[in-house]
This record gives sequence, C-alpha cells and structure tokens, in this order.
Amino acid sequence: MLSSDLDPRRIPVHIACVMDGNGRWAEQRGLPRTEGHTAGEQSLFDVLEGANDLGVGWFTVYAFSTENWRRPADEVQFLLRFNEQILINRRDEMHERNMRIRFIGRRDRRVPRRLVRLIDDAEEMTRGNSGLTFTVAFNYGGRAELVDAVQRLVDSGVRRVTEKAIARNLYDPEMPDPDLVIRTSGEYRISNFLLWEIAYSELVFSETLWPDFRREHLYSAIKEFQDRDRRFGGVGES
Repeated sequence: MLSSDLDPRRIPVHIACVMDGNGRWAEQRGLPRTEGHTAGEQSLFDVLEGANDLGVGWFTVYAFSTENWRRPADEVQFLLRFNEQILINRRDEMHERNMRIRFIGRRDRRVPRRLVRLIDDAEEMTRGNSGLTFTVAFNYGGRAELVDAVQRLVDSGVRRVTEKAIARNLYDPEMPDPDLVIRTSGEYRISNFLLWEIAYSELVFSETLWPDFRREHLYSAIKEFQDRDRRFGGVGES
C-alpha cells in the first residue's frame, strides 16, 4: 500500500494504536520478551513519521497500562527504563519535526520521579509545536480515567453530571476522539484503552506483530478506514 492510494481529504484526524505482540515476536525468535519491546521502538517511529507525513493531527499509543504492573518485576522495570530512554533519545528529534508530546495516565507514586520529570520536560519543550501531537498513554486505564474524571466532578461539588462535564475532566480534554483505532498481533480486544473516547471510532485489527508493523501497514489500515461508511448511530450516505 502506497500513501498515494489514500484519499488526502479523508485522512483521520486522530489515530490510536494498541502496539501488541512484542513479547510473542521475541519468543518466536528465542529471545527475552524485553527484546520485543526494543524492536518495537523502530516500528513506533517509522509509523509515527508516516502518520506525520500524511498530515495526521493526533497519534496516541498505549505504552503502559494500569494492569501492566502485574507483569514480572524485571519486565516492568525494563518498560519503565525503556520509556525513559525513548524520551531521552527521541525527544529532540520529535521537537525538530515540530511534533508535540503529551502523556495521559496517572502519575502516582509507582511512577519513578525521574520519569515524571522527563515527561514534564518533554511536554514543556514541545508545547508550542504545531505538527502532529504524539500522545503516550502511560500508567493508563480507561476505567481509571473515568473514575478520576468523576472524582474531580465530585470534588468540585457539581450537582449535575453530563457527558460534556465528564469530557472536560478527562486526562486531556483537548484531545479529539480517535477516528481510527488499530490493534496489532491478531488480538481482538480493546483492553481498557480510551473507553470513553472510542465510542464511535473505527476499529482495524492487524495480524502483524508490532515489531514488524511499518508505515505501509498504517496506510493499509487508513485505506480500510476510508472504505467504511461512518454513521455515528444515524443513517449512512448509501
């Protein structure tokens, strides 16, 4: 699939991605699971650059869930250090490409303070950029986000809860709902990802393991998105 096959008038504004299959990719090659996460970094930035070149406005990835703390301790520690290294190694590169970096999720005591400082620094450095917004869902869970939003409403003394009130209290109220959600590795689950925001997102599931996923796979997913008739609960054009 070439990007020239896509309709430039129907490029998704916001794409979200569950980057699944790193562990299986490594196990298939007789490697430690952590090697799959390392290999997945190349995929992430190839896809991110492809999205940026197409003019995608927002790209959100599921980097570390609230449930991932249950994984083996050595893998958890690797993932924490890995996210630190991505910020250290890639922050300036993304800044030079006019990308904006944002994080959504809980910044509780389990997240190392040095990582929180790197997150804050990356967000501040790229705050004024006008290109693609790269959002990292880290220590994130869709249910946790809704609980935190409702708790903020309760704390504010609100008397009437509305959809707009909840939306204003999500982790990033400025972030538009995803048009397209991609999950790799042949799994057909949402896995507690952006539960509020994906109410009317188009879902595309790829059999490709994340470390093998490249911008060509992204283009294929966007082509599938463009071939669909989005009705938002109403009657389609046909």
